[in-house]
Amino acid sequence: MKRAGNELLQFLAGLAMLIAGLFIFAQKVTVTSGFFGMGLRIGGFYMSNGLIMVPFIIGIVWMFASGGSFPSKAVTAAGVLIIILAVIMTTNIRLTHVTLYEWALILVLIFGGAGLLARVLFGSGHASKEQQPEDPQISRTKKQMDSIEAELERMKKNQ
Repeated sequence: MKRAGNELLQFLAGLAMLIAGLFIFAQKVTVTSGFFGMGLRIGGFYMSNGLIMVPFIIGIVWMFASGGSFPSKAVTAAGVLIIILAVIMTTNIRLTHVTLYEWALILVLIFGGAGLLARVLFGSGHASKEQQPEDPQISRTKKQMDSIEAELERMKKNQ
């Protein structure tokens, strides 16, 4: 029972460390988007913001005109996917000024908490049973039972 309480304490401590580390990290990050005024560059092909919307508009018009055929839905879905990719690819994530102490604290909290959670969630429960020494009285009783069973087997064979 003591082991289960210890695992619960480790789980709660790891969860608290992870949440605190992620909170501090989120406070030190600035997220900006350059979607307006920028386009989407995929390889050597450049699509401005207006061109990004064209596949979506064509798909919507085609879907209403054809009554919802599969190709029209595929073009509309591709248009939505291109818009989502454009927003994600033009998002800039920057870490604001942090001291080395703050950075080390953030990393220790995030990865230490994740490590504690991983130990509790993915650790094997068999290790605690193997580490406990066996009671000498129990081992003596097991040996006596084995010898009695062996004697009974010998007696059965002699009959």
